[in-house]
Amino acid sequence: MSRPIYLDYHATTPVDPRVLETMLPYFTERFGNPASKQHAYGWQAQEAVEQARKQVAALINASANEIVFTSGASESNNLAIKGVTCALKERGDHVITVATEHKSVLDSCARLEREGWKVTRLPVGTDGIVDIDTLRAALTDRTVLVSVMAANNEIGVLQPLDRIAAAVHERGALLHTDAAQAYGKVPLDVAALGVDLLSLTAHKCYGPKGAGALYIRRQRPKVPIECQIDGGGHENGLRSGTLNVPGIVGLGACADIARQALPEEAARLAALRDRLLAGLRSGLDTVQVNGSLERRLPHNLHVSFEGV
Repeated sequence: MSRPIYLDYHATTPVDPRVLETMLPYFTERFGNPASKQHAYGWQAQEAVEQARKQVAALINASANEIVFTSGASESNNLAIKGVTCALKERGDHVITVATEHKSVLDSCARLEREGWKVTRLPVGTDGIVDIDTLRAALTDRTVLVSVMAANNEIGVLQPLDRIAAAVHERGALLHTDAAQAYGKVPLDVAALGVDLLSLTAHKCYGPKGAGALYIRRQRPKVPIECQIDGGGHENGLRSGTLNVPGIVGLGACADIARQALPEEAARLAALRDRLLAGLRSGLDTVQVNGSLERRLPHNLHVSFEGV
């Protein structure tokens, strides 16, 4: 039997051959540990890591020193939520998130709740979007962090992060966004959006599994955060552990490719999506698009069929 057509790109993507080619030497020839500061093998690995850091930062208009490498968006979400609340526990005891977030966000918030934090889980409208007035009403003087994903991992809707950030900052809180699905698929500018922390991963963007990053704002304001993995002080003391150099190189490579291809590729995918929807509607009586069709990732179509 032939293999089925793969339409599950929100779960993972294949590695782009150009990305794989960039990674391969770092498994064998350039295998040094970037923490080895005493010899050329370590220097070469460190140089590759810093190049990737610049490439990742360029795609979201951040500075390279604001990027912390992790094993993926789930770890980045954990570090952002637990790290910030740990650092700001004297200032407040309240966190806000959204009912439709990824489990790595929801479960991190549930753990905080078990430790005595108050957690508000906002609903979304029929369009899948957070209501700004509802968010404002939930914010208190004890709120230290709000976590809202950039793009939903199932229905693909895009949240109005700039408006959310404005509301959050009015009350002196910080905004974290899980951008795993949006990174490399739609433009992301951390300065324009006003987000304080942003999680991303490689494997949703034609990069390898096991490589991700967390953007942490370094100024205006500098985000206070405490490490959650101890043991060596890697990544400026925020994430200990020997770096996954081939994975990080792959993350950098896919970021660089996405930065160049994004405008044309987004338009191509949106046209394919709209063609598929038109075909479904022409052949079936009742096709319901779930979530906003206007505020949506270009490659996402999420529909329900009457009676199914």
